[in-house]
Amino acid sequence: MNVWTYVLGTIFALCALFVYLIPTVIAFRNKHPKRGAILLVNVLLGVTVLGYVAAMLWATAPKPLPEK
Repeated sequence: MNVWTYVLGTIFALCALFVYLIPTVIAFRNKHPKRGAILLVNVLLGVTVLGYVAAMLWATAPKPLPEK
């Protein structure tokens, strides 16, 4: 193997990691009040389709209205 194999492998791994963490990125960009919990669900259960979908739905859910 040459250097380009390692470079392309590293680029692919970083892109895959970014795609894996998209729900967490969305939660932090939207300042979701439960972004820490979304991060945990994404990291711990994201390898399953159900965990990834749950984290994505939770991250994109609208913020709850403040109580008066």
